[in-house]
Amino acid sequence: MHDDGDDIHPLFHGAPKSTEFKKLRKRIVQNTREAIEHYGMVQPGARWLVCLSGGKDSYTLLAVLHELKWRGLLPVDILACNLDQGQPGFPATVLPEFLEKMGVPHRIEYQDTYSIVVDKVPQGRTFCALCSRLRRGNLYRIAREEGCCAVVLGHHRDDILETFFMNLFHGGRLATMPPKLVNEEGDLFVYRPLAHVAEADCERFARALNYPIIPCDLCGSQDGLQRVQVKAILDQWEKNAPGRRQVMFKALTNIRPSHMLDPGLFDFRGLDLNIPDAENPQPEKRQKNDIPVLR
Repeated sequence: MHDDGDDIHPLFHGAPKSTEFKKLRKRIVQNTREAIEHYGMVQPGARWLVCLSGGKDSYTLLAVLHELKWRGLLPVDILACNLDQGQPGFPATVLPEFLEKMGVPHRIEYQDTYSIVVDKVPQGRTFCALCSRLRRGNLYRIAREEGCCAVVLGHHRDDILETFFMNLFHGGRLATMPPKLVNEEGDLFVYRPLAHVAEADCERFARALNYPIIPCDLCGSQDGLQRVQVKAILDQWEKNAPGRRQVMFKALTNIRPSHMLDPGLFDFRGLDLNIPDAENPQPEKRQKNDIPVLR
């Protein structure tokens, strides 16, 4: 993508000229391209449904995907989509006006899932699980209607870390949001191209470009959310030891099943000693990765 003249995409009009911002944009683009290539997201000629909430993350996602497409590095068709779920106070005109102004192909869908959530969720319980399930179902439907093979979400590195710790603390499992998965029906991919991008970078990027941010608290304060608590813990760790988040994220890409406790991932019962005997004085050496060095 070019930075001068009329060649710049409208999503980048008004971008700061500072070296700091150029480094920020370059880092986000590189991290996104890295994730797309590393997890095999690109299928030439594919059509992606890029989901927008109006938050900093989804604006960053939309902009960086368009930059990669502009550079000729993302050979897919992009359709932006916002699902208006009927939350009280949702500014329904913000995203349509923004997307029209930017010349971004889009679809705006209204489905009042908020009323369903309020009706079904008991007093004092949080809305997130049911709300997310209803939103996901509608997005899958829209993707099918639009001929898309992938639903593309704006979850970033910090979302992935928070989900990991939520599952660890509350779910009793080691799991998180994968950068790429196939839905239960088996007919759609779900991609998270910002998987390697830090939340702080998304925030600086969206603010610098003055995108019209829609607040994420339209469902009410929802005190006591597990994700809020986990985020506070990670924030404190990062404050005490800067760079801790990136180290923890790296650990999610460097898993050693033989040093965990899941017999479904590693054959502990099949482990045997490699002791020489008369018939086999020089037993075969184990493969380097069979049993990692104990630390």
